Amino acid sequence: MPNRWFVVAGAILIQLALGALYAWSVFTRLLTDPAGLYQFTATQTAWIFSAGLATFAAVMILAGRWLARTGPRTMTILGGLLLGLGFILGGFFGTSFWAQFICIGLLAGAGIGLGYVVPIAVGVKWFPDKKGMITGLAVAGFGFGATIWVKLAGSWFGGLLNYAEVFGLPPVQSVFVIYGFIFAALVLLGSIVMVNPPDGYQPRGWKPADAEAASSLGGTGFEPAQMLKTSQFYSIWVVFLSSAIAGLMVIYCIKLFGIDALEFHGVENAGITTETAVAWLAIFNGLGRILWGMISDRIGRKTAIIIMSALQGVAMLMTYHVFIFTGQTTGLVIAACLIGFNYGGIFALFPAITADWFGNKEVGRNYGWVFSAYGVAGIVGPLLAGIFKDAAAGGSSPIGWMTPFLIAGISCLIGALIMMATRRPGRSKISSPGRLATDNA
Repeated sequence: MPNRWFVVAGAILIQLALGALYAWSVFTRLLTDPAGLYQFTATQTAWIFSAGLATFAAVMILAGRWLARTGPRTMTILGGLLLGLGFILGGFFGTSFWAQFICIGLLAGAGIGLGYVVPIAVGVKWFPDKKGMITGLAVAGFGFGATIWVKLAGSWFGGLLNYAEVFGLPPVQSVFVIYGFIFAALVLLGSIVMVNPPDGYQPRGWKPADAEAASSLGGTGFEPAQMLKTSQFYSIWVVFLSSAIAGLMVIYCIKLFGIDALEFHGVENAGITTETAVAWLAIFNGLGRILWGMISDRIGRKTAIIIMSALQGVAMLMTYHVFIFTGQTTGLVIAACLIGFNYGGIFALFPAITADWFGNKEVGRNYGWVFSAYGVAGIVGPLLAGIFKDAAAGGSSPIGWMTPFLIAGISCLIGALIMMATRRPGRSKISSPGRLATDNA
């Protein structure tokens, strides 16, 4: 690699495509239109979204195990091809709920899981001196990509959903096909620079600050089986879960609850306002990944996670009581920015703390287990919103959204308290595979 920053550029290209699922809300209005072609319920569209997220997380665990054998470039190529194929098949055969569930939810979700772990694992090895910043940059495209796909489908150049027709398919399915080819191309391009540094690589002029940091570089880190025996892993997992539930719930339903609230208060062009909120959420999702990573390099990963979780809890509680129920258009956009910013932070902070606490060398395998919390959140968060939305069908008030926002906000505040009580695991003392002792300093 002539310059390690090429890895960052490749990572961003890959993540732009992998952020495809975050644009799902732009399709939900057409999919749930009772007079439209599909006539899905809100719960059904939530299941497609949740299936993609859960498959993404489950396959990521396997990808972490396979990565050492396949190599990062091959793994990335496989992920890109599967992601593109899922969307293309979803376009050709996606007239029914089950077809979209299988193609978009399962196939495309598996492709994302294969590709996502690679930029993180490769980036941490090339940038042990800037782990927070680099994990943020490596996954920033995941958040920014949603802005591109939402606006391209909804409004840019007239909005593909308003006129796209390829192979005689209706607009939603036509956009799936177009996006499938684009996603595959971006991932394949980024795969070119997905290569590991030499063993024991350290940036020129940089030395680990202390022995604990030095241990994260090499062979004295925690293997997955050893990490799973620590209480710290479970604390991190639960905190990740609480923050992810909040963010994924809003990403799934922001257009639905935004339109409900604004139309209830007589706001015209509610759809345009909510589309703008979706775009700003995606932008701040990307910014949060970068800035929270940089902040954590300065104040420490644990402190950053505590602050981020607490802020997200407050933002979720305010979103309903201040922004949704009052029907403020500006307030809806502000809420989207706050939630997106804090939600984006989890994707920089948690891979970095996994590398800090359990070792850089094993981060590809270990982070898949931490990231499994995202798969659970991908089911709980959207369904939490979808079930309450369907239960309130026919109502004339946005009050039906209050309960899911309360649940998500309180869970984030509990997550902050759990992180406050969690201490870094001591260095592993490995005498044989599967045996682990830690100090609790």
